[in-house]
Amino acid sequence: MSLEALNERVKKDLSYLAFDRDNWVRPLTHPKGHVYDVVIVGGGQSGLATAFGLLRERVSNILVIDENPEGFEGPWETYARMVTLRTPKHLTSVDLGIPSLTFRSWWEAQFGQEAWEAVDKIPRGEWMKYLRWYRKVLNLPVINEVNLKLIEPIEQGLHRLHINGTGAPGDHLLARKVILATGIQGGGEWHVPPMVSDSLPKHLYAHTSETINFESLKGKKVAILGGGASAFDNANFALSEDVAEAHVFVRRKELPRINPIRQMEGSGMIERFHALEDADKYTAIAHFFKHNQPPTNDTFDRASSWDGFHLHLDSPWINVEANANKAIVTTPHSSFTFDFLIISTGLLTDPALRPELKLVEHHIARWGDRYHAPEHQANPILDAHPYLSPGFAFLSRDKQGEKYLHGLFSFNYSALISCGISASALSGMRFGVPKLVTAVADQLFLDDRDEILKDFFEYDEVEFVGQWPLRV
Repeated sequence: MSLEALNERVKKDLSYLAFDRDNWVRPLTHPKGHVYDVVIVGGGQSGLATAFGLLRERVSNILVIDENPEGFEGPWETYARMVTLRTPKHLTSVDLGIPSLTFRSWWEAQFGQEAWEAVDKIPRGEWMKYLRWYRKVLNLPVINEVNLKLIEPIEQGLHRLHINGTGAPGDHLLARKVILATGIQGGGEWHVPPMVSDSLPKHLYAHTSETINFESLKGKKVAILGGGASAFDNANFALSEDVAEAHVFVRRKELPRINPIRQMEGSGMIERFHALEDADKYTAIAHFFKHNQPPTNDTFDRASSWDGFHLHLDSPWINVEANANKAIVTTPHSSFTFDFLIISTGLLTDPALRPELKLVEHHIARWGDRYHAPEHQANPILDAHPYLSPGFAFLSRDKQGEKYLHGLFSFNYSALISCGISASALSGMRFGVPKLVTAVADQLFLDDRDEILKDFFEYDEVEFVGQWPLRV
């Protein structure tokens, strides 16, 4: 099968599902401009899948915006430096149950079934090509190079999105529902320890989420702080770009060996996480954070195969300072001098860190507001996460905030405690997107409940035209 033939197959499959039926949502007019039923912020895999899910539910007055140029949404061609995805290749995701939309179908259409059998994990660049195809074949309504600056509630159930950027169609959009499909960093910000940011000039360090000029680091010595997969991805990438030495520093005495996500994928923990009591949710994610994920075997093997690779276990950084345009790193065991530091310390999640939410974040309920963990387990990092509905909606700390938060949804990493990994990992997307789409569509329906029921009760279009009495 060719890719052109697959495109036709997708169209036929969707036609069998009556994919292009009319929108059922009642249009809302406003003197300030067109009102979208849903604006999705983020055109990566989550945003695209959500748009497709809404269209399947006949919610078609939607728009997806993304700050990046077309084809460079998400991390895959920006700051991601892994060779392959970390999830098993057989897991489905953005296809939402349509076989012809799976990555496997796209791959086999170009390279054949034998080539698919030979794939171990999906190459990172091929995944981005697949997402570009997915957007195109579904004709999803995405505009690029549009930055969301601020969400402003202007009346019950209506939000003004202040935007800018070269692709922006004006300075604002109006939307009844706003979905923040903003990826791993979209619920907070990437974290650089103050020990680093307060001690070094910016040209001596970068977070793994930033653009790094590896060309300027050729033949030099770099340190990487962190023990997750990203740290080893960056070590391998740096050494492949002719960095002389890459030293990975891990505070643990041993690297983790168990990946909790693998257990979750087959146990019902992903698709049914929302059904757990709050105490179980908190305990489960506290366990998840404590054990973390190890680097994949292939990622570790690639990094450690280089002569210039060095791994320092049980080596937290206790001091960092600049000296003669170098970075001096001190651990409990020794001091080291580096030309550059790469920080792989993850992120912090808190709505207060998001500038687009500054008008409403003080109303957003956090886990610390709704659940008080036992002293031995309480964690301020977990407590700062938003307390979301099972459908990813922000909930209010107070009665006053309900009207401001109505219609705002968070389908990003900040949903981790409330909804599990269904919005923060590829393996959870096929379960999370339908829950999100249902919640958004239900809310649109209930917002117009009175008018919809009135139309139902007044409906009088004749369908049956039979005559009686019957002749015998």
